[in-house]
Amino acid sequence: MEVCAESQRSSGSQRRVGILYDDRMCKHHTPDGDYHPENPNRIRAIWKKLQSARIPQRCVVLDAKEVEDRYVLSVHSKKHVDLIRNISSKQFDSRRNRIASKFNSIYLNEGSSEAAFLSAGSVIEVAERVAKGELSSAFAIVRPPGHHAEHNEAMGFCLFNNVAIAANFLLNERPELGIKKILIVDWDVHHGNGTQKMFWKDSRVLFFSVHRHEFGSFYPANDDGFYTMIGEGLGAGYNINVPWENGQCGDADYLAVWDHILLPVAKEFNPDLVIISAGFDAAVGDPLGGCCVTPYGYSVMLKKLMKFAQGKIVLALEGGYNLDSIANSVLACVEVLLGTPISGSSEAYPFESSWRVIQAVRQELSVFWPTLADELPAKLISQTAPLAPNILILGSDSEVEDDNGAVSENLEEVLQSVIQPLSNLKVDEDSQDKVATASDTWRLELSKVDIWYATFGSNMWKPRFLCYIEGGQVEGMKKPCSGSTNKTLPKEIVWKTYPYRLFFGRESSSSWGPGGVAFLNPESKIEDKAHFCMYRITLEQFNDVLLQENDSSYDMTSPLFDLAALMSVTSKEPNSVEILGRGWYRNLVYLGKEQDIPILTMTCSHSDVKCFKSGELPLCPPCEAYASTLIKGLVGGGKLSEEEAMAYIQEASSKSL
Repeated sequence: MEVCAESQRSSGSQRRVGILYDDRMCKHHTPDGDYHPENPNRIRAIWKKLQSARIPQRCVVLDAKEVEDRYVLSVHSKKHVDLIRNISSKQFDSRRNRIASKFNSIYLNEGSSEAAFLSAGSVIEVAERVAKGELSSAFAIVRPPGHHAEHNEAMGFCLFNNVAIAANFLLNERPELGIKKILIVDWDVHHGNGTQKMFWKDSRVLFFSVHRHEFGSFYPANDDGFYTMIGEGLGAGYNINVPWENGQCGDADYLAVWDHILLPVAKEFNPDLVIISAGFDAAVGDPLGGCCVTPYGYSVMLKKLMKFAQGKIVLALEGGYNLDSIANSVLACVEVLLGTPISGSSEAYPFESSWRVIQAVRQELSVFWPTLADELPAKLISQTAPLAPNILILGSDSEVEDDNGAVSENLEEVLQSVIQPLSNLKVDEDSQDKVATASDTWRLELSKVDIWYATFGSNMWKPRFLCYIEGGQVEGMKKPCSGSTNKTLPKEIVWKTYPYRLFFGRESSSSWGPGGVAFLNPESKIEDKAHFCMYRITLEQFNDVLLQENDSSYDMTSPLFDLAALMSVTSKEPNSVEILGRGWYRNLVYLGKEQDIPILTMTCSHSDVKCFKSGELPLCPPCEAYASTLIKGLVGGGKLSEEEAMAYIQEASSKSL
C-alpha cells in the first residue's frame, strides 16, 4: 500500500518524503515475553508519535517488502542467511533459544525470520525510491536493527545488516540509477562494526561512525571503532571513526564533529546518496547510551547532511531504547525532511575530550582528506564544558509504558525539562556539586564494608592498581582509567598463594595492545599455585574496579555486587558467580577470609575457559609491557626475585590448559 497525502498533491510541493512502517516487524520479540530493550514498542511508539503529529498525511506512506535472499547474500554468508530464513520454523522450536545463546546479545522467536527479511527489504525499498527520484528523502522505521550484524554473525540485537544490504543493492544491482558513491553516517551510540567491515576496502562508500567507545570498553567492546581504523586498500581513508572517550556527549559535541570532520570530508567526497544508520540511543534519557543528544541536535545534524546529494537522504532506524526519546527524535527528523524550519538553539560547548578526539581524527585522516590538515584555532578548542562526575540515566523502556504499552506523558515532560536546559545553557562548573545521583545510598552503605581484592595480573603492581582507585595510567598502558568515586588508598596489602592455574589469553587488549592478559581457571586444583597481591578496600571501591575491568556502560545507580550477593557467595569456599552479562572478568571468585574479611578476585567465566581449552579463544603470551608490570609487582612485593618472577610468567604462558 502506498498513500500519498492529498494536501501534498494540492500544494504542488516538490518535497516528497517517504515513511515506511509495518506492524509485522513487531512479531520479533523475546520468546518468553521477558522485557528486553529492543522490543516492538520501539517502533509502535514512533508511529504513534508521528500519527499524533499528523505526519502520515504529509508523507508518502509505504508498506514493508521482504528482501530477496540474493540481495542479502551480497553482504552475508549463505549459512547465515539460511539460518535466519529457517530459524522461525517449527523444526527449530526446541533449538531456537540454544542457537540464540551462541550469539552476542541476540534473541530469536517464531516471528524473527519475517521481521528480519522485512526490515532489510524495507530499507532497500525506500533507498531505491529515493535513488530513482520518486521520493526526495525517506525514513524506514524498521526493526530488528542492523549495523552490528556481520558477514556470518548476528549480534547486538541485529540479524541482517539492513543499511549495508541497501547500499550494496544500489551500487551493484541498480547501476542504471547512477548511485556511484554513498555516504553512510552512523550516529547510533554504538559503533557500526558490521557496516564498517562490509565496506572496509570499498572507496565507493564513505563510512562515518560517531560513537561512545571509551577506549574499547563500550559495546561492542573492541578496538574496531578506534580512530586509527581507516579502511584498507582502495578503501583506505574511506572509513572514519569518531570514538568518544566518555558518556554524556550531547548536541555541542556532535555538531562540532559535523562541522570539523564530517561536513568538510563529505563535501570533498560528493556523494550521490546519503544513508543514515539512525540510532537514537545517544539521546537524552536512553538507558543504554548515557549521552545527551536532544531532538533539536538530531534535527540540526540531519539538516546539515541534506546539503549533499541534492537532498537524497535515507534514514534507517537502528538503536534507541527510551520510548519518549526515540519518538521525539524521529519526529524532529521527519519534520526536517518535510522542510519544517528548525526552532531552538544550543550555546553549550563540547567537552575537552571531544576536542581531543576531533583533533586526533583530523590528524589521522588528513593524508587522505587535505581539508582536515589545518590545525583548529586555539580559541575554538579552548571553549569547553566541564564533565559532570555523574549523570542520572533514566530507566529502561519498561518504566515508560503503562499496562497497555502506551508512552508515559509524564516522562515526556521530564525529558523536556532536561532537554530545554541542555539546548540553551552552558554547563555551570559550580553546579556540579548539586547533581543528585541514585547511587548515593548504595555507595554510602558499601563504603562501610571492607573486602580483600586479590589480584593476580598487572594489578599486583601497586602503581597499576592505584589507577583503578585514583585514576590515570602507568607506562605501557594504552588508555587511562577513570578511577573510583572513593579515592581512599587501600588500608592494607597482603600477599598470598592459592591453588589456582594462572594462564594468559586473548590476542590483544585495549589497555595493553597486542598480547594476552592474565586469567585464572576458576576451578581450584591442589597441584596449581598462583601468587596474589591482596588489597584491603571497600566494597564500594571494589564495584568501581569491577566496572572498569568489564563494562563501563553499566549504570552505576545500583551496584554490580551488593551486600546480598556478598553474603551469598561467601556461603561456601571456594565459590564463584558470574555477575555480569559481558566482560572478560565477569566471574567473581570467593577465596575465603583473611582477618575475618572476605577475599574476592575476578576472572573469566567457565564458558570462556572451555573456549580457551578448545582454541575458540586464543591462548597468547603477554606483551613485554604487560609482563614487565607483572614482574614489577611480584618483585616489589618481595614474593620472588626477578629471575623467579620471569620463570613464573613464562611457565604460565607456555603451559596448555
